[in-house]
Amino acid sequence: MAQCVQSVQELIPDSFVPCVAALCSDEAERLTRLNHLSFAELLRPFSRLTSEVHMRDPNNQLHVIKNLKIAVSNIITQPPHPGAIRKLLSDVVSGSQPAEGLVANVITAGDYDLNISATTPWFESYRETFLQSMPASDHEFLNHYLACMLVASSSEAEPVEQFSKLSQEQHRIQHNSDYSYPKWFIPNTLKYYVLLHDVSAGDEQRAESIYEEMKQKYGTQGCYLLKINSRTSNRASDEQIPDPWSQYLQKNSIQNQESYEDGPCTVTSNKNSDSNLLSLDGLDNEVKVDGLPNNFRVHPLQLDPSSDSSNSIDGPDHVKSASSLHETKKTNTGIIHGACLTLTDHDRIRQFIQEFTFRGLLPHIEKTIRQLNDQLISRKGLSRSLFSATKKWFSGSKVPEKSINDLKNTSGLLYPPEAPELQIRKMADLCFLVQHYDLAYNCYHTAKKDFLNDQAMLYAAGALEMAAVSAFLQPGAPRPYPAHYMDTAIQTYRDICKNMVLAERCVLLSAEILKSQSKYSEAAALLIRLTSEDSDLRSALLLEQAAHCFINMKSPMVRKYAFHMILAGHRFSKAGQKKHALRCYCQAMQVYKGKGWSLAEDHINFTIGRQSYTLRQLDNAVSAFRHILINESKQSAAQQGAFLREYLYVYKNVSQLSPDGPLPQLPLPYINSSATRVFFGHDRRPADGEKQAATHVSLDQEYDYESSQQWRELEEQVVALVNKGVIPSNFHPTQYCLNSYSDNSKFPLAVVEEPITVEVAFRNPLKVPLLLTDLSLLWKFQPKDFSGKNNEEVKELVTSEPEMIGTEVISEFLINSEESKVARLKLFPHHIGELHILGVVYNLGTIQSSMTVDGIGAPPGCHTEKHSLSMLVRGRQDLEIQGPRLNNTKEEKTSIKYGPDRRLDPIITEEMPLLEVFFIHFPTGLLCGEIRKAYVEFVNVSKCPLTGLKVVSKRPEFFTFGGNTAVLTPLSPSASENCSAYKTAVTDAASVCTAFTSSASSVDFGIGVGSHPEVIPVPLPDTVLLPGASVQLPMWLRGPDEEGVHEINFLFYYESVKKLPKIRHRILRHTAVICTSRSLNVRATVCRSNSLEDEEGRGGNMLVFVDVENVNTSEASVKEFHIVQVSSSSKHWKLHKSVNLSENKDAKLGSREKGKFCFKAIRCKEKEVATQSSEKYTFADIIFGNEQIISSASPCADFFYRSLSSELKKSQVQPSVHTEKHSAADAVRLIQKCSAVDLNVVILWKAYVVEDSKQLILEGQHHIILHTIGKEAFSYPQKQEPPEMELLKFFRSENTTVSSRPSVEQFSNLIKTSLHYPESFNHPFHQKSLCLVPVTLLLSNCSEADVDVIVDLRHKPTSPESLEIHGSFTWLGQTQYKLRLKGEEIHSLQLKACFVHTGVYNLGTPRVFAKLSDQLTVVETSQQNSMPALIIINNV
Repeated sequence: MAQCVQSVQELIPDSFVPCVAALCSDEAERLTRLNHLSFAELLRPFSRLTSEVHMRDPNNQLHVIKNLKIAVSNIITQPPHPGAIRKLLSDVVSGSQPAEGLVANVITAGDYDLNISATTPWFESYRETFLQSMPASDHEFLNHYLACMLVASSSEAEPVEQFSKLSQEQHRIQHNSDYSYPKWFIPNTLKYYVLLHDVSAGDEQRAESIYEEMKQKYGTQGCYLLKINSRTSNRASDEQIPDPWSQYLQKNSIQNQESYEDGPCTVTSNKNSDSNLLSLDGLDNEVKVDGLPNNFRVHPLQLDPSSDSSNSIDGPDHVKSASSLHETKKTNTGIIHGACLTLTDHDRIRQFIQEFTFRGLLPHIEKTIRQLNDQLISRKGLSRSLFSATKKWFSGSKVPEKSINDLKNTSGLLYPPEAPELQIRKMADLCFLVQHYDLAYNCYHTAKKDFLNDQAMLYAAGALEMAAVSAFLQPGAPRPYPAHYMDTAIQTYRDICKNMVLAERCVLLSAEILKSQSKYSEAAALLIRLTSEDSDLRSALLLEQAAHCFINMKSPMVRKYAFHMILAGHRFSKAGQKKHALRCYCQAMQVYKGKGWSLAEDHINFTIGRQSYTLRQLDNAVSAFRHILINESKQSAAQQGAFLREYLYVYKNVSQLSPDGPLPQLPLPYINSSATRVFFGHDRRPADGEKQAATHVSLDQEYDYESSQQWRELEEQVVALVNKGVIPSNFHPTQYCLNSYSDNSKFPLAVVEEPITVEVAFRNPLKVPLLLTDLSLLWKFQPKDFSGKNNEEVKELVTSEPEMIGTEVISEFLINSEESKVARLKLFPHHIGELHILGVVYNLGTIQSSMTVDGIGAPPGCHTEKHSLSMLVRGRQDLEIQGPRLNNTKEEKTSIKYGPDRRLDPIITEEMPLLEVFFIHFPTGLLCGEIRKAYVEFVNVSKCPLTGLKVVSKRPEFFTFGGNTAVLTPLSPSASENCSAYKTAVTDAASVCTAFTSSASSVDFGIGVGSHPEVIPVPLPDTVLLPGASVQLPMWLRGPDEEGVHEINFLFYYESVKKLPKIRHRILRHTAVICTSRSLNVRATVCRSNSLEDEEGRGGNMLVFVDVENVNTSEASVKEFHIVQVSSSSKHWKLHKSVNLSENKDAKLGSREKGKFCFKAIRCKEKEVATQSSEKYTFADIIFGNEQIISSASPCADFFYRSLSSELKKSQVQPSVHTEKHSAADAVRLIQKCSAVDLNVVILWKAYVVEDSKQLILEGQHHIILHTIGKEAFSYPQKQEPPEMELLKFFRSENTTVSSRPSVEQFSNLIKTSLHYPESFNHPFHQKSLCLVPVTLLLSNCSEADVDVIVDLRHKPTSPESLEIHGSFTWLGQTQYKLRLKGEEIHSLQLKACFVHTGVYNLGTPRVFAKLSDQLTVVETSQQNSMPALIIINNV
């Protein structure tokens, strides 16, 4: 139980005090009424004695009584109505609330820190009022009147006669059988005569003389002169007199006007409205009392204000006086009690009570106890005396007490008033009232046995109850508290006697006693036992006290506390005690909150919301309903819908109270602030027929870190190029779309008149759909001029001016149950300055449950109309984005700090040009190497001219705008549909075997030294695109060499003609997706020709072998490929002629066919090479048709140069090997150089495709870059086989340097050998048996260094097979030659071969060894001859 102001040792004696009746004359009542008090009320603050009093018990022992208090009340002749008592108790509880600003106790139990009010003053007020308002009953005498004060005024004409009238009135009330109420303790009631004297108005002498007369008549012990009203009430009060009455009368101030001072008329007139109100509040029907009894006003606790006791008998007069009094009372609101009394009067009243108790009441009680004791001893039932140890009546044997279960008959037995059993009970009660607990216990104990033997259960229960209390209160605690007595009494009252009031008194007393002994568990069980359906208020209070028991245990039972608080709150609610109900729920909420008990939390919050709303605590109601909605609710859809409607209803009421106040924050739907994306710029235009707009950036694209890095690199490339190779320090990559992955640390820049789109991610956590209407962004804007002219002036912040910022409003936005959905909201800035996007503002509502989610099944727009009338509330939600956590410095790493996120705070800058790019006839599928001509349209849609247009891509080999040689005014796209993409020239059929040569510089195609091949300037006419102007340019595309899907990123860069401080440039992105399918595989090798002469007679010819295979399988529509031309491009070499020209001029390849071509390549003329700059390339075309494609013009040369530059880039990436010995490195370089060749071959083809019964001709080109003699090169990238797994090595190899020795392959190209001999030789073997043939061996040094050569003519000892091949011939003469060849020198050796038979012989047996002259370390290695040298020997 909660802590109480009084201890139980103080509470019980104060609850059971001697009762004294008061009967006043009209005049006496008038005197006290001058103070707005009745006589009984006047005495109330002084009714406790200030000193100890003494009396003697029947054994003549002195007994001390401490803190004695007496209760004086006006006589009432009817018991109070139970309904009236309930009303009174209800008012007492509702009138007592926790004090404002009361500091609650903090109880820590386990994980819980609970704020709990330690005291419950409402319970104490209830208990006190309950105990005082108990009607007197026959089975006990504790609240029967012991004495009666008869009060008359000295101002009356005949005071003494008035006293005798009052005395007769008292006698009539006590002894007339018409009056069963009030109850009197004994027939001979003490009468005490009080003469009231008004000091300020009365005649003091007369009063004294009357008093003397009274003393004569009634004795000095039986009367008293009480002087009051020492000052007049209307006199201005100079001194502040304390008002001790307020604390006693305050409790009744609530009901003073309507309940006890109203007569039946008033009550019945209020009956209907009251009952309606109560039934709304869910109270018991019992509270709806009608026809309250006449004397409701004179309930003991409500201190009867009527002036004359006789009126209480006569109904109509009473009603009149009470109602008139009621009127006067209502007019006097701030009543001062005791206004005519001085402090001296207070002392006189105190003295009067002392005198009355000492001289009148206590001697009367003492005498009565003696008489009762004597009666009991003198009676026949002598054995019943308390002071006799013998029990003859029981014949010496102890009869066992019958248990409660044996006594099932009701308390039907009634004793006559003179019954000896009742005399014992009377004596016990008297002893109890004067705190003689030992004697009281013994009497109760004896009476209990007698009652049980007689099976008088009501009497027995009363005796048990008081015996238990007496045992507890006995000084020195001779025996333990008999709790089982109380349990039996409670059970008897409740189950047998059906008297809940008495049972409740037992529980209240017993629980308080158990609490004082720290037996909280037993106390809680007792309190819970008495909760029942018959009284919600009682059940609520007892459950609350039980909850306090659980929390006050040694180890607090927190969850039990919370559970019983909820039960108490529920019962308070049913009893109409809304504030107490709310308080209980709020205290229990502390336990359930945040522990995962979501359904319990929902229930509590819902109830708190409802109760708060009823009590007009609207903010609390909103907050509670908000909690239900924002927690991840496990409720059913119907329940959630009910919660939401309730919330909206409450919210609407709140917003109506302050319609002009700030918009409230709404809890639904959830907004994932960090997922907010901001997009600057116009939406992308959809594709229009053949026109396809650049993809650019849009909110529909997913964020990809890799691609964003690629775009950033592309932008840095072009910015570096524009700024002479250096990226400016203030460069920040352009970001059109800001999200949680982008760098939002700087203020983003937006351009005036270009929309800003904010994508807000909503989530509906409920199972019911939410309807948002009039949804828009909330912002503030500060106009500024960034040109720096008027920096002093900062204009005011603007929040709702459409001239500055236009705001888009979404009229309806429906989020289905548990759906996540994004809304895109736009702002249109019309002025430069700083914009801050704060959040969203919208009306929150829900759609009717009868409707389907899509809105089908109801007339369109009906739900919006319904809700716009009722269930829509306007509010806002802020977008607050937490920036990234900082982790750079030591301080940031050790603490939790977050950086700024400025994506919602753009700076609006001055106008900039805006480019739109459209692609016309842009293909989605190409063959590998296919060339296609498309058109690009550049449109300036802004009001500023743009310049410096460039495009940058990681794949420059994919597209070209044509070199400087390209014609800038192409045909329109439609006219050029069936034309070739190449520049062609008609040729003469006779000259097909030899090559056409032309030359071009790579600088013309943007591939010069130090250039950036990735950054391509777009050739705009006049380099400027004016506002509104558009330009169409041709664009040639070439399908990438690998098959598959390719994403190719283009970044268009452009600037404004005017240099602006904030934005230097703008970009536009486009991602082209091309799907390539296989076409031709081309592989080529180059080797040295054995013939040494060319037209000039100078060595150095080469043979180029080209294999072409048709690998196109996936495209069934491609019928065949025609090789129309093979071109070469090189700085030093050119194709001269085709060697294997077949009869068929067209080289056709069907599916999976392979063709082989052989070409002769010669060096370019020396003078040509010398005069040309190093960037000049010679192109040679060998044609297989009647039309020459000019390979040195766009687009053929463009793509060739692009592929060349990308190859060069790849080769630069590979790291070069650093060797230790410088000379060795030189040697390697020399040897490598002699086998190097820089010949590039371009194969041009046409493919015939049938599509939709229409024949199309596709054309394309493949490039092969030949670097090394004898090494095969491919037109398509080779797949590298993944290396097999190797075992881990746990040691370092000793020789970590890479060997600088040249490979065998490189040596084999050092010396070129050539045998010159007749193809057939006729010899008459019959004349001469030996045939001698002269053979010339030519040795040619391919390197520029001196080479030592050894020629060995001896046959190698080999297997028999090799002998067969060589045949049997012998070299005659010297078998080994040693020579030194200077750089590029040709030397001839004259040899002789000797044959003895006819046949075919291979002369290629000489072995040639070579080494560089100045290198000793290089091992001599064998020279391999590539071709057999066959000779035919004939016999003539």
